[in-house]
Amino acid sequence: MASNYSNSCIYTSAMKSELYQNYSEVIEFILLGFKTDLEIQIILFLLFLLIYIAILVGNMSMILVIKVDSRLHTPMYFFLRNLSYLDLCYSTVIAPKTLANFLSNEKKISYNGCAAQFFFFVLFVTTECFILAVMAFDRFSAICSPLLYPVHMSQKVCVQLVTGSYICGTINAVVQTIFTFCLHFCKENRLDHFFCDAPVLIEISCDDTFVNEIVMCVFSAFIIIATTTAILISYAYILSTVLKIPSTQGRSKTFSTCGSHVAVVSLFYGTIFFIYAQPGGLSSPQQNKIVAVFYTLIIPMLNPLIYSLRNRDVKDAVKRMLCGKWSSY
Repeated sequence: MASNYSNSCIYTSAMKSELYQNYSEVIEFILLGFKTDLEIQIILFLLFLLIYIAILVGNMSMILVIKVDSRLHTPMYFFLRNLSYLDLCYSTVIAPKTLANFLSNEKKISYNGCAAQFFFFVLFVTTECFILAVMAFDRFSAICSPLLYPVHMSQKVCVQLVTGSYICGTINAVVQTIFTFCLHFCKENRLDHFFCDAPVLIEISCDDTFVNEIVMCVFSAFIIIATTTAILISYAYILSTVLKIPSTQGRSKTFSTCGSHVAVVSLFYGTIFFIYAQPGGLSSPQQNKIVAVFYTLIIPMLNPLIYSLRNRDVKDAVKRMLCGKWSSY
């Protein structure tokens, strides 16, 4: 009996030792990305490169135009400048590594690199959710309470709203990163994605991931519901106010100031919802990747175009900048 107990203890100890050894072996991940032929990989590399260049040019131009033209030094454009900065940041967290992997056979990312990529991606995307809600509140204040607008949207209030958005983004990023990277991955390190994201990391873990899935869904659902509710309430009041304007031209002009924001919100939240607001994400990895490409690269590329093409102030500011006739600080 004593011999059997001793052998059992030795066997159990050996199993634990081997298990912890397996845990420690994962020091990097393989990003499988888009599993296609070499020719397709090159085409995708060129396509992604063009998209990323468009993101850099579009968003940096938007930031520069708003900064140098004093006519755009208003709360609405202050928030738009922050939106462009966030688009630039979270696409940059993803795109360079994705482009490098298209030309690499190994497609590796270190464990710490994966954690850092995940943290900053969650930080910037979450912050963008709150910035979009703040922009809706800004339009509500301007249209529904124009006389009190300078008070509601003073410089101090604008800075506080942006700072609060970053704080909320940081809290979500810290919580999601801690819960995700406290998991053990044993020997499995192949991620069927082109960047480190929570659903694929949870999928390859050898731990019980029920708590992680609940935390991800609860936090994501709360952020989406809270910010979309703020946006919907703001636009409900805006719609009610606009419909009371007797002039058709006046209604059209007021709606045009909100059209770009509505388009951006619809694109952004539509794709984010499908990925994070349901347990397990999408059923198909390929669908997951396509939707992820849309909100990590396509939307940051489209946002400057949407705001510049639909906004006369921005178009006029671009013309003044190109002609060297802007007024700066």
